[in-house]
Amino acid sequence: MGIEHPKYKVAVVQAAPAWLDLDASIDKSIALINEAAEKGARLIAFPEAFIPGYPWHIWMDSPAWAIGRGFVQRYFDNSLSYDSPQAERLRDAVRKARLTAVLGLSERDGGSLYLAQWLIGPDGETIAKRRKLRPTHAERTVYGEGDGSDLAVHARSDIGRIGALCCWEHLQPLSKYAMYAQNEQVHVAAWPSFSLYDPFAPALGAEVNNAASRVYAVEGSCFVLAPCATVSQAMIDELCDRPDKNALLHVGGGFAAIYGPDGSQIGDRLAPDQEGLLIAEIDLGAIGVAKNAADPAGHYSRPDVTRLLLNKKRYQRVEQFALPVDTIEPTDIAAAAS
Repeated sequence: MGIEHPKYKVAVVQAAPAWLDLDASIDKSIALINEAAEKGARLIAFPEAFIPGYPWHIWMDSPAWAIGRGFVQRYFDNSLSYDSPQAERLRDAVRKARLTAVLGLSERDGGSLYLAQWLIGPDGETIAKRRKLRPTHAERTVYGEGDGSDLAVHARSDIGRIGALCCWEHLQPLSKYAMYAQNEQVHVAAWPSFSLYDPFAPALGAEVNNAASRVYAVEGSCFVLAPCATVSQAMIDELCDRPDKNALLHVGGGFAAIYGPDGSQIGDRLAPDQEGLLIAEIDLGAIGVAKNAADPAGHYSRPDVTRLLLNKKRYQRVEQFALPVDTIEPTDIAAAAS
């Protein structure tokens, strides 16, 4: 008898966040989790920073403007701490829905924020808490960075080997290769929205970034779930305090997609301003056929020519240690007593 490959339904979110409102963000996320479960999904994937929404204010004006308008303080106050009642509500909702969720959030840890993805299993327990390794461009005014431990793939008996990256991490060849080399089967490529600086910045648009998700599927021979948020009129009303700013960010921008390991698009798409879930069935058995043709981290590689050095150690800003007793001299004791 051969290997049995999981076959199951997935749900990919395309929706506007409850922008800068943590509790409403939790409510909306739970509603989407419940909807996915009702539709038979075993896995749901959320856009980048869906809780409490992507910080579009960093692209709309100066840091002084963002501070003066209160966006900086509000964003910090409405970001999610893992030890909060709101986080507990999310864990409980995932457990009750009996699925796996890959949430996108602004993580609050002490006085710092991080672009994070929280993977929660159907038992409500944490699979992983990862951070974007290097925030992109203006994002570095808001977020800290992750480390090599965040480039991880997690083996799950029910859904296969799952991993996740945020936004332009999909333009980092070495980070992508580190994931491919761990035999990733299902990948969540989380995106914020594709209506910023449109149409005069193609690199930020749907065509380029959906291509990045699609190429990831082919290179990694894996399924790629690419959730994408939308921008609501309410967000525009709050961000565009001058007429000229209406050219910087537009309503819509949702281009969520699902790709197979051969790069094919799976399932339908929603209109760019439409909210909802993409539902599709994936069959992990298709991965073997794709890898037979090209496995860039396996038989299609040349490690004698090019190799990747990956440091997966989690960094510590403070290392605590105690000196052994036999290293303490009597003069040290006398000095301490005086």
